[in-house]
Amino acid sequence: MEAQIRAKLEELRTYLQADGGDLEVVSIEDKKVALRLKGACGGCPHAMMTLKGGIEKALRQAVDPAIVVERVA
Repeated sequence: MEAQIRAKLEELRTYLQADGGDLEVVSIEDKKVALRLKGACGGCPHAMMTLKGGIEKALRQAVDPAIVVERVA
């Protein structure tokens, strides 16, 4: 499952990079994914919306509906 998560995150990175941001995978433990947002996304007031409504939702649809994404500072 980790390989599927990483593949989907790589796909999603292109969208963040288009807006001047990026993401870093801090850890993947079972269905818990810890990410660090970088660049423009790191200080964006909509960062949690990006994580939960965008990245987490995409991972749940593509990989497993029980995945939880957390932000690491």
